[in-house]
Amino acid sequence: MNRTGRILLVTALVGVVGMAFRVSWNALRDIANAIGADHTAATLYPFVVDGLMALALVATLVLVGRDRTFALRVLGTYTGASLVLNYVHGLVPALHGATVDWGRLADWDPANWALVLLATSLPVGSIYFGSDLVAKVLHHRPAPATDPIPTVDTNEEESTKTERNRSTADLPESTPAPITATVVRVPDPVPVDFTKSALALKPVASIAPSIAATPVTPIERRTSAAESTRSRRATGRVPQAARSGRPKRTPAQLLAEARTATVGWPDAQITAEGIRRAIHTSPANARMLRDALLAERAQTVGAAK
Repeated sequence: MNRTGRILLVTALVGVVGMAFRVSWNALRDIANAIGADHTAATLYPFVVDGLMALALVATLVLVGRDRTFALRVLGTYTGASLVLNYVHGLVPALHGATVDWGRLADWDPANWALVLLATSLPVGSIYFGSDLVAKVLHHRPAPATDPIPTVDTNEEESTKTERNRSTADLPESTPAPITATVVRVPDPVPVDFTKSALALKPVASIAPSIAATPVTPIERRTSAAESTRSRRATGRVPQAARSGRPKRTPAQLLAEARTATVGWPDAQITAEGIRRAIHTSPANARMLRDALLAERAQTVGAAK
């Protein structure tokens, strides 16, 4: 609501309250005359009751906490008392012409005593409660104004965090270069034709040197060590206890072991994989032993015929 609307609303409220006070003032003045007040006191009596109501209303707008609760209770109490006295003034027509007996507000004695006590205690209560409310208002210190908590846009905070994460490296060290390995392909074995091969005409003793003379190409793997900031300790020679205890076998020994292992094998079972598993040798040596054993068996069969 704008300023003009507020001013009009307050002006209308003051006008309504003023007219209501004028109506209540007539009833409270007659009640004051009935309880023995003179003309001046009866004229001021409505200001004592309804005036304290206005003071309590202002105090509720200023005070906070328990003080505000106290002001609301005073406002409710004096509002109820004013309502009762106005109600009695409407029930007793004799009060309008000031012809009622002095100190008589009701025909029933207990009710009359209660109404007289209420009417005579309101001025004393106005002094006490009014002074207390004024003291509370004067000693009231409003809470210091604090700056409003700034609102943070969640989307903006997330975007800032995302940019910060993007600009920061994920790892404390640089990513090592990928390890590359050079794969050397082992040549496939040349098939042997036992009908035309010279191995079929040579004895077994002459085959063994050919196996030894055939070079075995080792698989060479080249790896590039990943870059690291930590220094590596120099490694010494492998201790003798950690080395393999099995000596390296010669081609003749391999052939003898293969011959012993495959004594009862049929020709179809003599394969490079079977020989490799039987005597625990390399695939290249197993293939050469397979060819030698098959050639030896073929030579034996030919000699028997």
